[in-house]
Amino acid sequence: MGWTLGRYFFFRYVSITFWFFLGLLALVFLIDFTELSGRTTGLPGFTYGIAFAISALRMPMIMLQTVPFVGLFSAMATLVSLNRRYELVIARSAGVSAWQFLFPCCVGALMFGVLSVAIINPIAAHGFSLSEQMENDLRAGKSNAVTTNVTPWLRQKTESGDTIIGARAILNQGLEMADAVFFILDPQGNIAERKDAAKAFLRDGYWELQDVKVFKSGNIQALASDKVPTNLKPEFVQERLARPETIPFYELPRKIEVARSFGLKANAFAMQFDSLVALPFLLVAMTLIAATVSMRFARMGQSATMILGGVVAGFLLYVVSVLVKAFGVAGFVPTVVAAWVPVVVAMFFGVTFLLYKEDG
Repeated sequence: MGWTLGRYFFFRYVSITFWFFLGLLALVFLIDFTELSGRTTGLPGFTYGIAFAISALRMPMIMLQTVPFVGLFSAMATLVSLNRRYELVIARSAGVSAWQFLFPCCVGALMFGVLSVAIINPIAAHGFSLSEQMENDLRAGKSNAVTTNVTPWLRQKTESGDTIIGARAILNQGLEMADAVFFILDPQGNIAERKDAAKAFLRDGYWELQDVKVFKSGNIQALASDKVPTNLKPEFVQERLARPETIPFYELPRKIEVARSFGLKANAFAMQFDSLVALPFLLVAMTLIAATVSMRFARMGQSATMILGGVVAGFLLYVVSVLVKAFGVAGFVPTVVAAWVPVVVAMFFGVTFLLYKEDG
């Protein structure tokens, strides 16, 4: 296949991928902005400009999760459009094999994956962290209420006793908490004191609390600031509390190395890193799956059953990837294996099917 024809197929794939990504971005933004506005309309300080900014900052993170499906559907749309215009038929009649006109699409998918990891991921990590901070500031008007909806929990041991720590929101990669709760235990393990803070910051040797309510012996005391001693290191807190998605790809190797130097497994960070490394090849696998259902010529258009089969196969591949990723985070399988096994299996499936259909 000549360079001109290969370049034509490549730019056709790139163009369809770009418009598909842009259209999905607009749709997701509209849905997220509507949902966010409905949740935060009654909060003090709410404006539609703030809601617009929060949704815009969250878009790269959301779109990063849809990249495998964008790769699948754009590859299917590219091959279907080439088929309907008889361009694949003409290319085949000229002696161009399926592997030759699939190669530009696979290169495009690989480049799309690399750009997603190298550019979209760092933007998504920083943007999502900033959006969480903005949404937390928007909800700060309710911070004077006693915190009840706490999801992450952490227990620290110090010379003065044990403390159980929780928060409504984790910010700044685990080094800052919003609506934090500190249960201070006595030597017998009973709750001796409770401190609710609008914000908590991890400093060197202590937690700095702001806008604090202290519950002790049936009395409530309000303080502008307070301190709780701690021997927790930032690396330990980040490994336990930070969401791996909020850490840029370039920083993950250092985070993993530092966490493991403290004796921590860092499976969540390692799984995120290995998954991002495998993402470009996952898109290539999605392209091969799309090819198995989109290249067959049909006089009246593509078979709806075959197209539906491709969508189901791509969805199953994504579900299996998520399940295996959960096993990797839990430590049941090595993170490298969890990240690459679905990709390798999907590639073998696509290559085997195409070999059978094209080369007999």
